[in-house]
Amino acid sequence: MKKLASVAAVSAIAMGLSAGAQAEETLDSVKSKGFVQCGVSTGLPGFSNPDEKGNWQGLDVDVCRAVAAAVLGDASKVKYIPLTAKERFTALQSGEIDILSRNTTWTQTRDTKLGLNFAGVNYYDGQGYMVSKSLGVKSALELDGAAVCIQSGTTTELNLSDYFREHKMSYTPVVFDTSDQTVKGFEAGRCDVLTSDQSQLYALRIKLADPSSAMVLPEVISKEPLGPVVRQGDDQWFNIVKWSLNAMINAEELGLTSANADEMSKSSTNPGIKRLVGKEGPKGEGLGLNDDWAFQIIKQVGNYGEAFERNVGTGSPLKISRGNNALWSKGGFLYAPPMR
Repeated sequence: MKKLASVAAVSAIAMGLSAGAQAEETLDSVKSKGFVQCGVSTGLPGFSNPDEKGNWQGLDVDVCRAVAAAVLGDASKVKYIPLTAKERFTALQSGEIDILSRNTTWTQTRDTKLGLNFAGVNYYDGQGYMVSKSLGVKSALELDGAAVCIQSGTTTELNLSDYFREHKMSYTPVVFDTSDQTVKGFEAGRCDVLTSDQSQLYALRIKLADPSSAMVLPEVISKEPLGPVVRQGDDQWFNIVKWSLNAMINAEELGLTSANADEMSKSSTNPGIKRLVGKEGPKGEGLGLNDDWAFQIIKQVGNYGEAFERNVGTGSPLKISRGNNALWSKGGFLYAPPMR
């Protein structure tokens, strides 16, 4: 019995050491290679899309930049890996990427069966339908018998099936691997309807030769909380990604921006701001980061409101209003735990 107890004790110690090593694995890897490997879409305006010079930009891209600023002190230290919906989870599970930030819906199955953790929500969305105005349809309830363009490997497939079954309507799915293929299929007349998250519909509409020829129907048929994803089993990296997003949301609430970060860091007497910029409070302790990790995010990337406005807001080509993505204090869903 003593021998068995000794073996058990040694095994427990070994497991503890192994878990401790694993917990530091991603952070150490990122620091060693000098950049964050970030999985993004194959090109979705407003969320993750290369500009004419090949520089990636978008709301999801800014999450990756925030993590790089927090960990490496430089928001530009990101390697972007374009992934289709079918490729994205395998790429994260295999270690090909450090973080997946690719308009990905947080669901129970993905959060429990795939060995992944969602680090928060950076966009509250819902699935909708886009049709050609020439079709003369004003409601999704008029789509019985329609051919529907859809991207494979997404939650939209099941939502589409559920909606049509609930309303006793039939449809013919026209399935593509990428969002670009779906919009080309829609424009070529291979389907009557294109379905996806509403944010994606607005992004895809501006890719049409004549964006004004299409309209997004009013129905929102699902909840689609989109956010960054990491592998399970690495709590330290999970916390870093989670709190990088929380820092951006808290900064907007506190009025801390990329433009005033330097001045506010020096002169503000607000305890919340002093904690956020690393002058007081937990600083970098517990995350394994420098004390100014959150300050670097705000200075280099900006707060959540800044990221939203430049990428998808009313001043961007997508012209999306804040809606559910406004701060909780302004009627929206955005609510980050306090940094203290």
